Amino acid sequence: MAYTVTTKSSYGDRLKKALQGVVMGFFLIIAATVMLFWNEGRTVKTTKMLKHAQKECVELGDISSVNSEFNGKMVHAVGLADTEENLYDDLFQVGREKTIKLSRDVEFYQVQEHQHSETHDKVGGGQETVTTYTYDTAWVGSPINSANFSDPDYRDVNYILYEVEDADFQAENVSFGAYKLPDMLIGQMSDWQDLAPNCSEEFVAAFDNEMLSRWKVPAGSTLFHVSGNYLFIGLNPNAPEVGDVRISYKYVAPATVSILAVVDGNSFKKFEDKNGYSLATLSTGELGLEEMFTAEHSANKTTAWIIRILGLIMLVWGFNNIFDILTHLAKVLPFLGSIVGFGAKILAWIIAIPWWLIVIAIAWVWYRPVLGILLLLAAGGLIYLAVMNGKKKKAAEAAAAAAEPAPAPEAPAAPEEAPKE
Repeated sequence: MAYTVTTKSSYGDRLKKALQGVVMGFFLIIAATVMLFWNEGRTVKTTKMLKHAQKECVELGDISSVNSEFNGKMVHAVGLADTEENLYDDLFQVGREKTIKLSRDVEFYQVQEHQHSETHDKVGGGQETVTTYTYDTAWVGSPINSANFSDPDYRDVNYILYEVEDADFQAENVSFGAYKLPDMLIGQMSDWQDLAPNCSEEFVAAFDNEMLSRWKVPAGSTLFHVSGNYLFIGLNPNAPEVGDVRISYKYVAPATVSILAVVDGNSFKKFEDKNGYSLATLSTGELGLEEMFTAEHSANKTTAWIIRILGLIMLVWGFNNIFDILTHLAKVLPFLGSIVGFGAKILAWIIAIPWWLIVIAIAWVWYRPVLGILLLLAAGGLIYLAVMNGKKKKAAEAAAAAAEPAPAPEAPAAPEEAPKE
């Protein structure tokens, strides 16, 4: 069932909200400008760091023994990341032998609230908003507080049978031949695999008895189940109800990995460039030195463009918020407000794009002056050529028009004969 709420806003309320939007707009523009400028610096510094690291990088080669000749050097190495440790989640007695990483993922079956709003402008500048609330159930990553749900029939419907959180476990000693991988590299291992819960029948029975002692359920019921790749807390894994909980596990097993890092005794540390940027990376599989650095450069470029696009969106949003005050002023007549609103959105894009380009151009000149100035000169040259080309075309058209012979004057019409009497 849908639940509908209708609210009305006066012209004054809307103007007040629009003024708040103007403040937010200026904040977004400032934040986007700073972020874009910083991003160009980050991109340049990361690129320089990667080039310096690649220039110094050497092949570690055999890792079966620690070679002191490589101490302090930036190296590329390939080998087996291995461990003798067994990782277990004591809470549910689920685990795996010789495992590098283990993760517990918890989900809760909850009622969710969704809302959809439609607004209608009124003559005089007021506004009516109709909000429709709908509800459904789904597995979610954290409990949902239903106390503030809009529909009174759904308030306080959510609860959970057992409070438990996500958890991560990691081996302390992971070998890489004769070397030891530091936490920063172990943390980058991400070849996750699903782990079916392997807790004992005795534990399942004991935990089920504990759950049954907490909750009143029909006689003969079971509240703790092992169902496929899940531990399930509830009456029926095939028909979940609000409050049910399910837990899944995944793990990272020993695997061949490739690393870029600085040798630090029998372990590794980050490559620290003089510009303050650093590098220590691990990839699953056997990857070459050039391949790994190519991937790092590619990731740097991708990050740069993601932030650039985000910056442009923030700028458009900011300018749109500022110009939105004009839209609200014009909404005394709804049709006029729609026209002004459309124009304001176009104007926001028209101003945001040059602003975006100028900030990036200034950052380029600041962080890489030679290239930045060359690009600005090239851009200026293209603009100059475009302008001159336009002038030449106009001059050619004018010359062609002047060279055409003037059309011959039309012969005067013969005088009409006077009528005879």
